[in-house]
Amino acid sequence: MKLFVAGLPYDMDDAELEEFFEKFGTVSSVKVAMDRDTGKSKGFAFVEMPDSTEAKEAIEGLNNIAIGRKTLVVKEAEERSGGFNSNSGGFRRNNNQNRGFGGNRNFNDRNRRRF
Repeated sequence: MKLFVAGLPYDMDDAELEEFFEKFGTVSSVKVAMDRDTGKSKGFAFVEMPDSTEAKEAIEGLNNIAIGRKTLVVKEAEERSGGFNSNSGGFRRNNNQNRGFGGNRNFNDRNRRRF
C-alpha cells in the first residue's frame, strides 16, 4: 500500500522517515520529495508498505503526531490520473498565453484599436 506523508520537518531524509514506519512493519520504499532548485525537502513523502494491515496500523499510529513544530499527516496515497496535468496534454499551461502580443490582449484587439 502506498502512503502519503505530509508535515515533515524540512531536514528529514528517507532513512529517518523509514525508521518511523519500520516500527509498524516492512517498508519497501521511502521517497521524500525534494525541490530540484534548492535540494531541500518539500515537506512531504511517499512510503510503500507491502502489507496493507501494517500500512493501516502505521496510518493510525503516525497520523496527527507532532514532530517538532509540525504535525504529520499520514494517509493512503491517491492514484494520479494521467501524467503531468491531464487537462493540458502533459504540459502546464501558461497563464499569460498572449504575452507576445501585448499582455492579455490578443493580436486582433490591438489591430482594431488602430482603425
